[in-house]
Formats: sequence, structure tokens, C-alpha cells
Amino acid sequence: MLPSLGLGEIACLCEQACLMEASARKPGNVHPEASFADLCYQDFVTSAKCVAGPLSRAGESGVGRAVRDAIRATRVQVQTNTNLGIALLLAPLAAVPANEALRDGVPLVLRSLTREDSQYVYEAIQLAHPGGLGSVKEGDVTEPPPDDLLWAMGLAADRDWIAKQYVTGFRDVLETGVTLLSEWRPDAHWEVRVVHLYLEFLVRWPDSLIVRKCGPPIAKEASERARAVLEAGWPDGSNAGSAIEALDHWLRGDRHRRNPGTTADAVAATLFAALRDGRAEFADWK
Repeated sequence: MLPSLGLGEIACLCEQACLMEASARKPGNVHPEASFADLCYQDFVTSAKCVAGPLSRAGESGVGRAVRDAIRATRVQVQTNTNLGIALLLAPLAAVPANEALRDGVPLVLRSLTREDSQYVYEAIQLAHPGGLGSVKEGDVTEPPPDDLLWAMGLAADRDWIAKQYVTGFRDVLETGVTLLSEWRPDAHWEVRVVHLYLEFLVRWPDSLIVRKCGPPIAKEASERARAVLEAGWPDGSNAGSAIEALDHWLRGDRHRRNPGTTADAVAATLFAALRDGRAEFADWK
């Protein structure tokens, strides 16, 4: 049985996961040494502090309200969407009773989602103003929220990786992601482990944000370029440094429209899940 974690401890883990994701120098993303025109590293630090409290209360307030409150708190401090995807992923995980393993508790949390959860999530999406959503015939976020949030997520699951987690019980996070994070070089530097996870995710699943903004062929190319970095023997191969620099340069082209934002969200969710269930430790993280 897992140790029972209090709300304060869950909040700390939420914040740590967000900070680790933002602080790792991942290709194409904002980090301490790279900014976008409308976003900088400090925005993500601020956002991490904003969401920790609301997300930690997801078990009490409900998933939807936790997401809405996290985005509302963020938008008071940060004017650009930094963490809608993270909030959508972390809220169901944080809602699992503290003494249950996530893989056991998440399905029940998802089956328990209510009409109120759907209303709050749609409100959060409208508050965040995420880029590249476009429009669809059914379940569009500009329409009144449906009674069944899982129904809406199911409609989007084939084009949105985050929606897919809702209908698959977070399988990609809890099975693939946490396993990768816990088993690959557990004694390596924390940043190397986070970047490796990011590359592995990008190889396995073309980034949903790139798909929305640039189309499937560009997203597939991003995955193939990430694969080339791993095949170059990153982080130790003689050509690995130049390979990851080339990936970073390409992802930052086209005015940052190739930013793998969904992949970054996946990393944050995996970090939280691994930390929360005691599947990974980062003794060198400060």
C-alpha cells in the first residue's frame, strides 16, 4: 500500500513535476535558456505555483473544477496559455485517493466524471484560449458543454493525445511513460532523464499541438527527427550533441509553430505520476 499523501504533499509534487518539465532544456520548448516571443521560463515557474493548490484539491473539488481553478489562477498571473494540457492531465491523477496506485484509481475517477466536470473543463478551455483548436462538427469547445465529458474526449481521441488519455485510462502515461522514466538510467542526471523521456514520447506519438498547427506530415517529421537523435546515441554518442541541436533548431523554426507542447505536457504528467507512486526518484533535483 502506498503512503497516504496529504494535500500539501500532492501540491508539492504537482509543482515539482511542472518545474522539472519546464526547467529541462528540451528541444523546441521554453526553458531557462530559451524563450518565445510571448513566453519565457519565468511564466512557467509562475504557472507551476498557480496550479499546485487547485490541482491538489481535485479529489475534493472534482476534476473539472480543479482544472478550471488552475487555469483561472494562472491567467491572473500569465497572459498566455502555459498549462491547460498539464491541468487536464494532472487533475484526474491528483484526484485518485492517496493510498491507491494511480493505475488502479484513475479508471474509477474517469468513470465518475459528471456533467459539472464537463462544464468546468469547457470553461477552462475558453479561459485558456489554446492555439490551433480549429472547429469540429461535434463536441466543439465553442458549443455548450456536453453532459458527458468522456464522450467529448472520445470524439477528440484520434486527433488529441490528451483526450486519448481520458478514454484509455492514461495508459500512455502510466504504462509507457512511467516505465521509461523509472527504468532508463535511474542514476543519470535528472535533466538527462527528462529529456530522454521527452524524446521517447515524441518518437512514439506525433505531437498533437504540431498536428493542429502544422498538419500531420510536419508532426511525423518531428517524430522522425527525434528518432534520429536517439539513434545517434544520445546522450553519449559522438554525433548526439549535433543531432539534438539540429532538432532544436528545426523545432524552433516557423515562428515556434513546431513547438511540441503536448509532448511537454505528457512529460509533466509522467513526472507527477512517477513521483506520486514512488516509481522514480531524483535525488539531484533542487
